[in-house]
Amino acid sequence: MPNTYADKFIAEGGAKFELSKCPTEVDIFSGKSSARAAIKDHAKAIQPLAHKLYGEADRSLLIVLQGMDTSGKDGTTAAILHRTPPLNVKVASFKAPTKRELAQDYLWRIHNVCPGKGEITVFNRSHYEDVLVVKVRNFAPAAKIEQRYEQINNFERHLTENGTRILKFMLHISHETQGERLRERLEEPHKRWKFNPGDLEDRKLWPDFMQAYETMVQRTSTDHAPWHIIPSDSRSTRGAIISGIVKDTLEQMNPEYPDPGYRPSDFKID
Repeated sequence: MPNTYADKFIAEGGAKFELSKCPTEVDIFSGKSSARAAIKDHAKAIQPLAHKLYGEADRSLLIVLQGMDTSGKDGTTAAILHRTPPLNVKVASFKAPTKRELAQDYLWRIHNVCPGKGEITVFNRSHYEDVLVVKVRNFAPAAKIEQRYEQINNFERHLTENGTRILKFMLHISHETQGERLRERLEEPHKRWKFNPGDLEDRKLWPDFMQAYETMVQRTSTDHAPWHIIPSDSRSTRGAIISGIVKDTLEQMNPEYPDPGYRPSDFKID
């Protein structure tokens, strides 16, 4: 079964990958209303597939959302799963590690919340923070960060070999779009709570972050867990593309309800 969107946005790893050549905006829908309609259709299709995955209880799906501040990780999660009951859906959000987490290896807190059999888990930020902000902010020695790319590849290979399908999305926005969204957070009272002055410090380091993202994709877009570079200047286009890839992936996984091992006629309910 073809994947409607994945092939357009999947990133081939290796030194030839250039993030600057990836668009932050594309025109594949005839306006916002068309993209929003696609989101609704995709979310409607995801719901029964997610339920079958839960009933099957044999495989899982991990959705990794990584992007700069304001790139839309929360909105993307809503677009994918707003029709799906929370029965087998989890969201893990990764902030600065706690003292307990710092006492473990950096992947410990990640593995701890990976999806179990039958589950769908969304990572709002992820283990990739340890080769992004940690790298840009010099929170760890360069030699240790260099080791992490292959460690992450091996970790993700371990997950896939044990029944977890991994979808990785970089929400790719322009510097200008981020500026507009940060201003929205300051100017619109209902968004002001989301504004973090620290975001402005990261914004000053934009070129360094873009280089770190480029290296991340070059080193960790693998056959078993490739990166998708999603144009995210448009919220509706971003949601439609990613929800479409999730829908198509679940259709390819083709989960089925298990045979309970009995016939309804074997029972009589008074």
